[in-house]
Amino acid sequence: MTILVDMDDTIEQLLTAWVKRANEKFSRSVTLDEITGWNVAAPYSGLTREEIYGVTYEPGFWESVEPMPGAAEALRHFMDEGHEVFIVTATEIEHVEEKMKGLLFRYFPFLSWSQVIITSRKQMIRGDVLIDDGIHNLEGGAYRKILFTAPHNRSYDAERHGMRRVDTWAEAVKIIDEMAAPAGDADRR
Repeated sequence: MTILVDMDDTIEQLLTAWVKRANEKFSRSVTLDEITGWNVAAPYSGLTREEIYGVTYEPGFWESVEPMPGAAEALRHFMDEGHEVFIVTATEIEHVEEKMKGLLFRYFPFLSWSQVIITSRKQMIRGDVLIDDGIHNLEGGAYRKILFTAPHNRSYDAERHGMRRVDTWAEAVKIIDEMAAPAGDADRR
């Protein structure tokens, strides 16, 4: 299978690092539970969107972002099983070099540039399945959809929209293994 995988808050914990850095910089105590939508600045009253989003442009920020537990093992498992894995990310051009070197290739050294696709229109990419935390990336795509739970999508009814929700990479591996199993083999897994 061709497995498409998002980066931010799917294989790495962007939001955790972002909120931590913003809290430190602006002496706040915002929690991940207070982030309920795509606007990370919303719970930071009195601060502008530019101030909160600006922390991701600070030198070394991307090196502070850690991988999602089990993500590296899951992607390696998919590749060991013979699947093609592509990282499909809407990374802004200003972040590409630091994010790829300081984060992606640091924690996922078995991946290469030939496995990275940068686009904000993921529906244009062909694959068998997309694992992503962004509902807007899953809707309308011609691939099977796995929604990785994140603060901004907790209340979304994934099943109603033809998506399978996962909270961990172990759950994602189980689903992918089931999808890849020849008919009749699913009972043996």
